[in-house]
Amino acid sequence: MHETPEDSAQQRLGAFLSLRGQPGSIEPLTPDASARKYFRIAWEGRPAVACVYPEAFDKKLPWLDTTALFSAAGVPVAEVYEADPESGILIQQDLGNRLLSTVLESPPDAQKVRLIDQAVSLIARIQAATELARERRSIAYRLRFDHEKLEWELGFFLDHHFGSLLKKPLPKGLETSVRQEFSSLAEELAEYSRYLAHRDFHASNLMLTDDGLIYLIDHQDARLGSAAYDLVSLLLDRIKEPPSKPLLAEKRDLLLKEREKLDLESIDPEAFEFEFDLVAIQRCLKAIGTFSNQAGNFGRSNYLLYISPMFGVVEETCRKIRRYPAIVEMIGVAQGKFD
Repeated sequence: MHETPEDSAQQRLGAFLSLRGQPGSIEPLTPDASARKYFRIAWEGRPAVACVYPEAFDKKLPWLDTTALFSAAGVPVAEVYEADPESGILIQQDLGNRLLSTVLESPPDAQKVRLIDQAVSLIARIQAATELARERRSIAYRLRFDHEKLEWELGFFLDHHFGSLLKKPLPKGLETSVRQEFSSLAEELAEYSRYLAHRDFHASNLMLTDDGLIYLIDHQDARLGSAAYDLVSLLLDRIKEPPSKPLLAEKRDLLLKEREKLDLESIDPEAFEFEFDLVAIQRCLKAIGTFSNQAGNFGRSNYLLYISPMFGVVEETCRKIRRYPAIVEMIGVAQGKFD
């Protein structure tokens, strides 16, 4: 019988636990798109989650660095119980099974509104940790959404949406125009990269504990970005239909108010709306590229349902700010409106 990566990871974990006198049941958790494998175990008499990396990791693992940073800043993250770089295994606090995304799938009610607002408040707290990241020389402060990174992500979108998924490249002339607009967008957005951002702050990377608190997970890619970046991810990633304009405006205003409570730099609401719109174009295209890669190269078709609504956000936003006609034309080609 062919051994899967999860089988290998579970065997390594079992040996690791036995050596440390922590034998017991090992429950595989739902796998994601990552090479890391997760298991629920018992550790020193309490429930815990083990993360098994494909191989040994460096002591300066970004996840450990950002976990220590957020913990020091009072931003809720899982406590690290044990980290063994040589074995490639991390043991951390068990936050339960409730992703915020599953809670938000229920019909709108007061609890849902409260949780979204709590998540928005958490974004402000992450941004307030920017100075601490600088003081600690955290890897998160040394990484940034610069022109190169933002443009690379947009190129990734082109490669995987039109290559891996559609298997039909854009017409050469249109592709050239689109890449020129991508470069311009990336250059402008890079100027906003001044605050700490989680970088993947969508509801499937937020855990809701039994005591009603929201914890960050998958935060190892934190870096400096726009003040709007995590908010765009929260409101526009993995959507089945675009949120209303009043809702977007309400949450933008809420974030600005939460920033003020933490004595962060004041941002003009109209300027912030424009910043949000620029981020929305880049982030949505980046996410579509990821979904296209997962569907086209790994058969994960569950990601496909998010593509059309997110294209709709990008197209509407481009028209709203009266920019990027080549991107709008590209979306038309992608959706078969014209060849």
